[in-house]
Amino acid sequence: MSAETHGLRGRFGYWRFRFRVWRGQRPFWAGLLTLLAGLPIAYFPYAHLSLGALSLTMATTAGSGSLIIGVLLVVLGLTMWFQSAVRVFSGVASILLSLVSLVVSNFGGFLMGFLMGLIGGALAVSWAPGVPPADGGADPAELPDSGKGDDGDAGYVPPPGSPYAAAYGEYPAEPAADQAETAPQHPVDGAGQTVDANGRHSAG
Repeated sequence: MSAETHGLRGRFGYWRFRFRVWRGQRPFWAGLLTLLAGLPIAYFPYAHLSLGALSLTMATTAGSGSLIIGVLLVVLGLTMWFQSAVRVFSGVASILLSLVSLVVSNFGGFLMGFLMGLIGGALAVSWAPGVPPADGGADPAELPDSGKGDDGDAGYVPPPGSPYAAAYGEYPAEPAADQAETAPQHPVDGAGQTVDANGRHSAG
């Protein structure tokens, strides 16, 4: 494969990654469905179908209302993409416009626009931005064997310097090492008296 092919694949992968990041920061599918819902609602009242010599027109007396609803749904879909802070308002407005289109625009674009607008609005209302996990890690209360048992004895205690040590109070100090060395053992003679290194009996 040529270097140009590798360059095209690299650019494609880069833009694909950028698109995935952009898509994950907003209610993408809600905006897409809402945007697509406006197309059949606005199109069918002005469509002209020809069946041989027969011309079929589906225009209604509320054709201008259908056009307004369709354009508003397209605008609401774009708003969900580029102004996700008002996603709840956009979702509710999309649901209301989809319901109105049932009686205004050929049953909501023959139910296609109605269903897409209804689902898109519901997705926009229920969407919420992701929250990154906390850096502190797991909660000390969720650690295994944490807290006290049935007999009142303390369970898990974090090591000194651990970020969870404060949750358990002061960490118990380790037992101090014996500073005094064990006195050397002196030999004992047959009478039960100790004998020092020089072989002399100690008094008392």
